[in-house]
Amino acid sequence: MRDRRQFSDALQGRNLRFVGEQKGESLPHARVGFVLLEFFSLPAFTQALDTLVTANLIRPGAFATRTFSLDGKSVTSDLGLVISPSATLHSDHLPELDLLVVCGGLRTALRPTPELTDLLRVANEKGVVLGGLWNAAWFLGQARLLDGYKCAVHPENRAALAETAKNSQVTCESYVVDRNRLTAASPTGAFNMVLAWIGTIHGRGLVDAIVDILAFEESRYRRVHPSLHEKMSEPVRDAITLMGANIEEPLSQDQLARYVGRSKRQMERLFQQQLGTTPVRFYLELRITESRRLLQYSDLPVSEVSVACGFASASHFSKCYAAFYGYAPSKEVRYGCVKSTK
Repeated sequence: MRDRRQFSDALQGRNLRFVGEQKGESLPHARVGFVLLEFFSLPAFTQALDTLVTANLIRPGAFATRTFSLDGKSVTSDLGLVISPSATLHSDHLPELDLLVVCGGLRTALRPTPELTDLLRVANEKGVVLGGLWNAAWFLGQARLLDGYKCAVHPENRAALAETAKNSQVTCESYVVDRNRLTAASPTGAFNMVLAWIGTIHGRGLVDAIVDILAFEESRYRRVHPSLHEKMSEPVRDAITLMGANIEEPLSQDQLARYVGRSKRQMERLFQQQLGTTPVRFYLELRITESRRLLQYSDLPVSEVSVACGFASASHFSKCYAAFYGYAPSKEVRYGCVKSTK
């Protein structure tokens, strides 16, 4: 049987959960604990947790999560919702964790908690990565675990943290990942903080796949891909924008080059240098990726999806689809959540 074609790095993340893992690939497994403090920020906590849960949808079993409180009792969040933790946090739990995140909030009292301080210090000795959400960096600082680190904390608590952790650099960033310290000052910061940590374990592909599911711009049809354009020159960005706007009637390579003010040969060189692929191949992958979305979330028949994604014939479309996903487009799961206008 012929091997499936692989998506280039630029689009691998968007298709990761549909093409599966490479045979024999050993996937790292990480264990994450969340310590819920009274009046913790529920939005920040759920952003962090949702990012890990979404990662598991793409790579099953990649992360295991548990919630803790210091006394085992239920904890009231900043929104008044009461959350029951999995267990009381004891030192016996720490060897079982790779990351321990303390969850604070706007109304979480910043006062020394000897029990939490001791647990954080033991966790650090055991090599557990430590994190803090909203104002929880203060507790890391109070335990002298931010000395020599950059960190993020909610603006309301920057002065308090700077006073407590005199040997750390308190930034104005929404999140900071500095070696084995992760801190976030807001719900969005919590999302990006966990994304960055996941990237250190699983690489950019899984990060892009998570972003493809969770991050949107104003239009629900336009996804945010912050990593896609990070290292691209303006001609490559413009070319990709043109490709995305011309899926049904693909532009020729000569047209693309002319519109972005470069020669065809220059565009080929830029794509190869920056994306590791050719404009032709990237355009094909972009159309195939869009066809999967249409098949899953519209009621269009396969023949119309083929046309909508710029394929000259249904047979050519079916052949290309199977080459990337391992099965014919007619076998794709059809959710039909979005109805066509026809």
